[in-house]
Amino acid sequence: MSENTIRGVEFKPLKTHADDRGFFREIIRVSDSVFQLKSAEDNQGFAPDNQGFAQYDQGFAQWSHSLMAKNTVKAWHFHHLQIDWWYLALGVIETVLFDNRKESPTYQKKLVFKLGDPGLDPEAQCSVVRIPQGVLHGCKVLSQTAHLFYITSKIYDPEDEGRLPYNSPIVNHPWGKEEELTVAANDRIEKLPRYPLTPSW
Repeated sequence: MSENTIRGVEFKPLKTHADDRGFFREIIRVSDSVFQLKSAEDNQGFAPDNQGFAQYDQGFAQWSHSLMAKNTVKAWHFHHLQIDWWYLALGVIETVLFDNRKESPTYQKKLVFKLGDPGLDPEAQCSVVRIPQGVLHGCKVLSQTAHLFYITSKIYDPEDEGRLPYNSPIVNHPWGKEEELTVAANDRIEKLPRYPLTPSW
């Protein structure tokens, strides 16, 4: 396993076909490995059901769009049942993932990367990123605005929404000067999901 990965986090780099009219970019197919059910062999020790798949489901359940202004910070969010697939259509965000699963071989590993338009920032990745259960995720908007589109494997369930404060010492990530940040009240609280962690890595 690469030292620059978190178990269960996957990236799909996207190809852009541009011409004088604009561009075409395919985002995701149900057949993509980043979007498929994992086999029992891939699940590394977690009990499969009698059909050879792990005891969880993946795939499309809801598609959402979040418009965010510059210096907005959304963190830390996590789920015990739901998987997220993020795609940043416009703008650039600093994306931070933190493995908070004690059972994971990459426990406490943090990934920091820019997601979005390489035309605005050459360091930005034009990718879809899969965020499994138990992985804390957060972002900060670096451009004037950013449009995040994300698919989830479950319909929104507030009982599965976990949160840690954006400045939690568990992650200890430097977002910048607090007086310059826009942070919602619900990103300053701690809340655990009601359900046990259902692994998909």
